[in-house]
Amino acid sequence: MRSMKKFAAVLAAAAVPLTACAATLGGYQYATQYDYQEFYIATAGKPFQVIVAGNPFPTLNADDVARHLLPAMQASKPRPPLTFTYEKPGEEPHPYYRLVLVFDPANDFGASSACNGPPRFKPGTPGRVYVFAVYCRNDLALSQITGWTEASGPDDPRVRDLFKDVFNVLFAYYGQYHDRDKRRR
Repeated sequence: MRSMKKFAAVLAAAAVPLTACAATLGGYQYATQYDYQEFYIATAGKPFQVIVAGNPFPTLNADDVARHLLPAMQASKPRPPLTFTYEKPGEEPHPYYRLVLVFDPANDFGASSACNGPPRFKPGTPGRVYVFAVYCRNDLALSQITGWTEASGPDDPRVRDLFKDVFNVLFAYYGQYHDRDKRRR
């Protein structure tokens, strides 16, 4: 009996760091037009523009934060051999694919607004990174998700873990989070 109590205590102690580091994902949604193969073809071996709105670490310079977030995103990128970039294409491609990351968006800020208009924000929570991620094609939001984690700065490994979790859902292949059979009807 005593060894079972020790085992339970060790197991509980081991689980605490795992739950403290985990990112939390909110609801996700896919447009019926979402197609992983289209995403793969559009991004494989190419630069993929990321538009960042807001600063998850307001005590730090926004440009410095953005510069540190890019390697975290690249380390957490989805399957295609893409390269995240902040650079806007010389002329707008058609279709225009991009990832929009809005940190601390207003409660009534939606995916169509992320693809079409200026962002709106709410006050952030110190020490918490909250992101609304939207994959856009032209003016259409193809997929969206929210996620958050506790983090002390842009180089915190929990930020990279958040991006990995968000990207795995945002750019999901069919059968994982999206009903593939809808396409056959």
